[in-house]
Amino acid sequence: MTTPDTHRQAVAVVTGGAGGIGSAICAKLAEAGLRVVVGYHRSAEAARRLVETLPGDGHSARPAAVTDSAALTALAASVGKDYGGCDALVNCAGVTRFVRHSDLDSLDDELINSILATNVRGAFAAVRAFRPLLEKSTLPGGGVVVNLSSAAGNIAMGSNVMYCASKAALDNMTKSLARALAPRIRVVSVSPALVDTEFVKSLDQAWRDEQAARTPLGRLATPEEVGAAVTAVITTLTFTTGTILAVDGGRTLG
Repeated sequence: MTTPDTHRQAVAVVTGGAGGIGSAICAKLAEAGLRVVVGYHRSAEAARRLVETLPGDGHSARPAAVTDSAALTALAASVGKDYGGCDALVNCAGVTRFVRHSDLDSLDDELINSILATNVRGAFAAVRAFRPLLEKSTLPGGGVVVNLSSAAGNIAMGSNVMYCASKAALDNMTKSLARALAPRIRVVSVSPALVDTEFVKSLDQAWRDEQAARTPLGRLATPEEVGAAVTAVITTLTFTTGTILAVDGGRTLG
């Protein structure tokens, strides 16, 4: 897709772009005609391989450690220089670890700080860094921030207590930023329930079946479905901001 004023091909930056969900998002965005910057932290080789598979041209893999605000500022500057702008920011970088909710001692301070620094502060820092570019976007509806949230932020069931809290914070931040950055920038959370990534497929089959059985549609979300939702927010839902878009098969219905 192209912007109406300059015919510059629209550009999307995806943090955590080389992961199971991130790579599907990048693929869907590229299929929609955007040039994609695959942001990575420790997955440089996976990000480069992904870029080679994306349809279209002009894609790149770039370091995007979301816990390093200075690095994000430098990334935004390089994207502005090399691409002439940025139209969409997808905050997909995230960390967690399985800890039983009742096991408070195993949810130590180091893990808590890591989750909050990446899942919440990192998303905010990325928006802060890319705001000047996003404000100049000529996409219909303006520039777009998509925060990858989780049904865990709603139902408080997930890999650990702090992960759930981080996604609730992310959803709240989505609403605050949508109000603060309007009308030039839209901000939306895409909130899947458990996604059937390769990692999830490697887990206990009985547990996966139980999670699917708790979902009214009877299965888990696919990464491609999450990618399609993100793409729709950017390209189609041009009057949508400050909302939490569930991609959960009805999992949050209770």
